[in-house]
Amino acid sequence: MTGRAVVKGVGHYLPARVVPNSEFEKTLDTTDEWIRSRSGIERRHFAAEGETTSDLATKAAQAALDDAGLRADQIDAIVLATSTADLTFPSAATMVQARLGMTSGYAFDVQAVCAGFVYALSNANALIVSGQAKRILVIGAETFSRIMDWTDRSTCVLFGDGAGALVLEAEESAGTPQDRGILAVDLNSDGRYRDLLYVDGGVSTHTTGYLRMQGNQVFRHAVEKLAQTAETALEKAGLHSADVDWIVPHQANIRIIQGTAKKMGLPMEKVVVTVQDHGNTSAASIPLALSVGKQRGQIQRGDLVVTEAIGGGLAWGAVVLRW
Repeated sequence: MTGRAVVKGVGHYLPARVVPNSEFEKTLDTTDEWIRSRSGIERRHFAAEGETTSDLATKAAQAALDDAGLRADQIDAIVLATSTADLTFPSAATMVQARLGMTSGYAFDVQAVCAGFVYALSNANALIVSGQAKRILVIGAETFSRIMDWTDRSTCVLFGDGAGALVLEAEESAGTPQDRGILAVDLNSDGRYRDLLYVDGGVSTHTTGYLRMQGNQVFRHAVEKLAQTAETALEKAGLHSADVDWIVPHQANIRIIQGTAKKMGLPMEKVVVTVQDHGNTSAASIPLALSVGKQRGQIQRGDLVVTEAIGGGLAWGAVVLRW
């Protein structure tokens, strides 16, 4: 028998404020058509004044707990992926822990930008497989609207705020590719490319900073690296692209999503797409898409799901799981 980390519940939360592309036409030299044609994005959500990343994360976490039929005191750990935590410290995860009323266990943040949720899933899976936890809340939450340069039309129109969460639980399985749960993980990074996507400020430089991106270069790396990491994770699981029921990719740009699916030889009918409604929510985008995909009736129990993401670092990776 083999221990697996199995998805027991999923949920998400989006701030109330919806920002259509047309809103940017008032302040920038851009149009709805320009944004749609280059990114596929039609609208995104922005957090309200005073609404923080941990606020969004807590609501998504509670939704996932409700979906799983569990209480917070039945959770052993929280792993929260974010690049926009409320404070330098303590972690946003401990804030969520307190707000959920979870007084035992442990909680910590993971920072790998847009690849953050894949890294968080990998960490949670390792904790479960090694026996250090039975049930883990894995959350991706971001308020990227706080780090936008509103004069830079190449970046500020692409990002949004939101949160998504999964509950993972340990289960004994047969140890085959037909098991439910996380079957394989592939993680990568290459710091030589850190200048392609970064924030030009931070604690040790005494500045907050804004997001900066070389979009064309990121695009070039994204399609190749995302397809490769997905194929590697599938190979580790003893599976192939033809076995995949759903790709649930990082929702950054529809052209990257289409290019990756094509490179993997999979039709867009097998891809969960939410980028048009959420924009790029960084570490929140995959759990958001998983939750929406379940709500739509796309993702069903037993489906083979591949998630993949790339973000600043550059950091990228993929997780293969059976729902």
